[in-house]
Amino acid sequence: MLAALLGTSPASAQDFTTSLLAIHQGSPLSDRASSLRAGGYELQDGTWVSFDKWYHTNWIDMHMDLLTQITEDSGILWGFGTGERGDKYRIAPSFKLGFLTQTHPSASSTLAMSLTTTFGGDLTERTCSADYGDLGTYTVNCRLAAGETPPEQTLKYLVNAKPERMHLWLSYRVTF
Repeated sequence: MLAALLGTSPASAQDFTTSLLAIHQGSPLSDRASSLRAGGYELQDGTWVSFDKWYHTNWIDMHMDLLTQITEDSGILWGFGTGERGDKYRIAPSFKLGFLTQTHPSASSTLAMSLTTTFGGDLTERTCSADYGDLGTYTVNCRLAAGETPPEQTLKYLVNAKPERMHLWLSYRVTF
């Protein structure tokens, strides 16, 4: 029974109940963006350029997961992520949608399954404009601007990542 899992009363077909399943801040993509803060480089005039300010954020991507119970044994899973941004990156807001269903193979067992899909939530890194003096000004990957890689080739190393798009969960529980 979904109601027993959530600690709520069973819903009738006309009486949908929405329950908060989880709220959390952070994600694997937030962690990845945060890891880009380490390091920096020195400009030709000796000025230190830290990556910390480019990849710092005042708000970490927050996710909220909810369940709207449709019947005693099924419901719609849904939720959202707020997104996150720093000077040189962005995690887009996201929306999660899926379902949860369960059956009772015996009086003392429950087989449950859920499937969710996430829309949005991509992590994208922004470029910089770098002045190479006599060589000209280039659009570059900010983190690699002072490295050995030719300026035009740094762009292929920009971080462009997607969150986990689909999640399948199966559970079999036997009570003795």
